[in-house]
Amino acid sequence: MEEDLRMEEHPEVVFKNGPTGSRAALSNGPDVWEVVRALREIDEPGEDAVAAVAELMRLPEVRVHAAMSYHAEFPNEIDAEISRNDADAAAAFKAWRAHRCAGMSDTH
Repeated sequence: MEEDLRMEEHPEVVFKNGPTGSRAALSNGPDVWEVVRALREIDEPGEDAVAAVAELMRLPEVRVHAAMSYHAEFPNEIDAEISRNDADAAAAFKAWRAHRCAGMSDTH
């Protein structure tokens, strides 16, 4: 019910189910957190950042703005998704390094 109301307020946003539960995404596009994270990582200010992310993600700028609008209303939700993804990526990298280092010691 709450997701239906959010989709009415943010017509470009849909909800996808995944291993971490339901998450906001652009319809036929990336998750909102992915767009917001890309905006944070772009070394451009304001509308230049929007244009850069739109080009990078092959999205119309209006869809980048839709992700920004959703994030502005639900920052804790999107920031939590970003943090969770960053933690998962860090853990995967640590596991990969441990496996790689263990494999290197086996060959020497």
